[in-house]
Amino acid sequence: MKKSYLTLLLLPGLVFLAAFMVIPILLTVGSTFYHESRFTLEGYLYFFKDPYFLKILWTTLRVSLVTTLLCMLLGFPTAYFISQQNPRKKALLLALAIFPLLTSSVVRSFSWTIILGKKGLLNNMLLSVGLIQEPLNILYTPTAMMIGLIHLFLPLIIITLVGVMENIDTDLVKAAESLGANRFAAFCRVVIPLSVPGLIIGGILVFVGSLTAYTTPALLGGKQQVISTFLYQNAITLNDWYLASVVATIMMVITFVIIMLMNVLAKKLNPKG
Repeated sequence: MKKSYLTLLLLPGLVFLAAFMVIPILLTVGSTFYHESRFTLEGYLYFFKDPYFLKILWTTLRVSLVTTLLCMLLGFPTAYFISQQNPRKKALLLALAIFPLLTSSVVRSFSWTIILGKKGLLNNMLLSVGLIQEPLNILYTPTAMMIGLIHLFLPLIIITLVGVMENIDTDLVKAAESLGANRFAAFCRVVIPLSVPGLIIGGILVFVGSLTAYTTPALLGGKQQVISTFLYQNAITLNDWYLASVVATIMMVITFVIIMLMNVLAKKLNPKG
C-alpha cells in the first residue's frame, strides 16, 4: 500500500516529463530518420561528409572538453579550501562562489567583451607594463569562449565538490598520516579518490552546459561557430528544421556518450564509490 502511494506521488512529475521532454525528444530524433515521406540517413551523411560541419563539431568538442578540464583543475583546490573552513566562513565563501550565478550570462559575456577586446582592459594593462608590443587577438576566438564558459560554469563544480568534500571523514586522513603518509600523500590517497563522484558529476554539468551554451559562444565567439549557434542559425535564420533536428540529435548522442565515458572513468578511479 505504501509503495503504491509513493508511486502515485511520482505520477504528476512523470506525466509532465513525458509530455514536455520525452515525447518532444523522440519526435525530434524520429524526424531525422523520416524525411520527405521516406526513411533516410541523408541528414547524417550530409553532416559528416561536410568539412565545414565537422570543423564546427570539432570546435565545440574542443571548447567543451578544455572548459571542463580547466574547471576541474581550478574548482578542485578551491572547493577543498572552502570545505576545510569553519561553518561561518564556509557559508561566506560559498555565497561568493554562487554570486556569479545571480548575474545574467548576457551581462557576463558583454563584460568579457570589454575586458578581452583589442582596446579592452586586459590589452591596455599588458601594453602599459610593456609585456606586449601590440594588442592580443583574444576576443572572437575559441579562447574567449572558454574564458566566458569557465566564468559561467566554475561555480557549479565548486558547489558540487564542496558538498562531497565536507562529508569526507577527517579521521581517514589522520589515519593515513598515522600510518606514515605525509599530508600530500594522504591527500592523494584519501581525499582525491573519495572526491571522484563529485568531480565526475561536476564535470558532466560543466561539459553538458558548455556543449549546449548559446549566449556566451554567440557573444564571445563572433564568426567562430559551435553546434548551439549552428543549430540556432539553421532553425531560426535558415528555417531548415530538418538539419536543425539532425544537429540536435548529434548533440544528444555526444552528451550521452561523454556521460557514459565519465561514469566508466569514475568506476575505475573509485570502484567502491
